[in-house]
Amino acid sequence: MTAVTVRVPAKVNVQLAVGGRRPDGFHDLANVFLAVGLYDHVTATSADGLTVTAEGRDVEGIPLDASNLAARAAIALAERHGIAPDVHLHIAKDIPVAGGMAGGSADGAGALLACDALWGLHTPMDELLRIAGELGSDVPFPLLGGAALGVGRGERLTALEAGGAFHWVFALADGGLSTPEVYRECDRLRREGGAGDLVGEVPEPAADPALVAALAAGDAHALARVLANDLQEAALSLRPALADTVAAGLGAGALAGIVSGSGPTVAFLAADAEGAAKIAGALGGRARVAPAPAAGAAVLP
Repeated sequence: MTAVTVRVPAKVNVQLAVGGRRPDGFHDLANVFLAVGLYDHVTATSADGLTVTAEGRDVEGIPLDASNLAARAAIALAERHGIAPDVHLHIAKDIPVAGGMAGGSADGAGALLACDALWGLHTPMDELLRIAGELGSDVPFPLLGGAALGVGRGERLTALEAGGAFHWVFALADGGLSTPEVYRECDRLRREGGAGDLVGEVPEPAADPALVAALAAGDAHALARVLANDLQEAALSLRPALADTVAAGLGAGALAGIVSGSGPTVAFLAADAEGAAKIAGALGGRARVAPAPAAGAAVLP
């Protein structure tokens, strides 16, 4: 093959439990991922050397050098197999950039799968997941899709059952939020509240059994009652206008609204497809409707 295209999904965190700050600066997580039907497409083409191009939504701020996560994925895979990362990577973006929906991580996952197919490496999925985890906490999940619990930094995954269709509306904000900055604000707010922010001062994160059961049952109303994001307060502190977005979506009939990951995208869970369309109409042109769960990264014919 001279070119391979991979479709790779976005994610929403239906639960993001954040533990205390570790000595290495990271936080242990219990991160329940749900893949949603918004996709980037990563095309790997044979080339002399490594290059990256991009098109689509909000691509102006995407790096097109070796710092791009897709490029780093190609380099890591090539190094693992002792070959040169000779590939042109083209990213067609539809997942929001810096929106808390793992768009960059999805591109890294897509590049791993696309390059593996292009180069005929046949790397086992377990090995691809290990490489993905070395690249970033959110990179492994788009390879699997569906629903999964991520622990550690979020990179160690256990598949979860998702028993039915869930209908989401994503309200996109202008401009992103820095994930490290959101975590620092979370730590600051915890210290300010007097509880402390270190391991041992914050409860150990764990998946909510009621949330896991709601996913398995495909029960949107039950899931809405237990959506949780420990980073939401920090995201709202850094971007107070997000509170108005949450209120607008709830006022339009959403069962629940939650900041997606580190934000600033706000995710609204609807009762059905008709309700999702109504919510999106009320939120205006920056709203996107997507079903879940979605399949993981896949090579297209």
